[in-house]
Amino acid sequence: MEPFVGVASLDEAPDPRFADGLNALCPDRNSEELNEMKIVTVVGARPQFVKAAVVSRALADAGGINEVIVHTGQHYDPNMSAIFFEELSIPSPQHHLGIGSGPHGAMTGRQLEAIEAVLIDEKPDWVLVYGDTNSTLAGALAAAKLHIPVAHVEAGLRSFNRRMPEEINRILTDHVASLLLTPSAASDRNLANEGIPADRIINVGDVMFDATLFYKPRAKRPPELEAGLAEPGDFLLATIHRAENTDDPARMRGILEGLALVDRPIVVPLHPRTRSKLETLGILLPGKLRIIDPVGYLEMLWLEEHCAAIITDSGGVQKEAYFHGKRCVTMRDETEWIELVDLGVNELVGADAQRIAAAIARTGEPIVRDDSLFGGGDAGRQIVSALTAV
Repeated sequence: MEPFVGVASLDEAPDPRFADGLNALCPDRNSEELNEMKIVTVVGARPQFVKAAVVSRALADAGGINEVIVHTGQHYDPNMSAIFFEELSIPSPQHHLGIGSGPHGAMTGRQLEAIEAVLIDEKPDWVLVYGDTNSTLAGALAAAKLHIPVAHVEAGLRSFNRRMPEEINRILTDHVASLLLTPSAASDRNLANEGIPADRIINVGDVMFDATLFYKPRAKRPPELEAGLAEPGDFLLATIHRAENTDDPARMRGILEGLALVDRPIVVPLHPRTRSKLETLGILLPGKLRIIDPVGYLEMLWLEEHCAAIITDSGGVQKEAYFHGKRCVTMRDETEWIELVDLGVNELVGADAQRIAAAIARTGEPIVRDDSLFGGGDAGRQIVSALTAV
């Protein structure tokens, strides 16, 4: 499969060093290097660390592949970054760019510049990116402009809301990628509707399903709950972090009012960004919420497995609720995971207090499962097969 290099053609003539693609970029690669595939993996946010853990393990098992991990630093709080590498046994990044939060343009631009320098030095055969963060887009653009093929894990997701930065990131990444590794049939259809050639789309299933199956036996109770403040099955789990909610005082108040109407314990691992926004806006948290510090992935798995239901504005947590057999109430106006809404296990409620409370009251009903939605739990292996077959 030929690399897709359309983005480079949108600009002025490319640097002559890269005119002939990877061969021109890497004239000094020796025969041993050419026999071993090199993949640069770009990550920056904690959901990507979990996905990368699945694929990194599959790459190591396959043999003959040299993976170089680049961490942009987009999530820099220890509870949001370093702990994930430790508890998931992900190899330490060979390159840590240290580019933290900031305006979208500045962050993406700095990441693009730094990743380009890494790629010129590492001379990879593939660049592997995950999801829809600024790190994803920066990695994809840096590679495409150097004529290095891009593989996008979790390709094809669409919320159809272009006010979301994530939507722009995922659309642009999909359209410069050479290989689009999708989690579901709905993702395949989205890409086909945008004119992406079928030979660039491979449905591998959802890497997060792999992760849930592998790490679930290793799940651990958060220390803050050891005092019996929330017993298994007796509490609800809520996460709030999306900018469309935290940056809008009216939406934030609606969400908290809705949670306050619920007569059950609600455990909230509070995202640092959400905590900061609440303090800035002067919004008080309802006293009945059990606020805990951000948790690592293994602790989050424990909470998801032992809660009665999940309330969230996260994309990934919606799927994790389904993997754990729990109903989900999503505090957004749209979702990338429309399959779960269609199946009746996920309800979209926006930020309306009454709708939130009413939907939570319905979460006691058992869910219906469709085992064909997200593959069979071997997405990591299928991704490696796709990369090595090209």
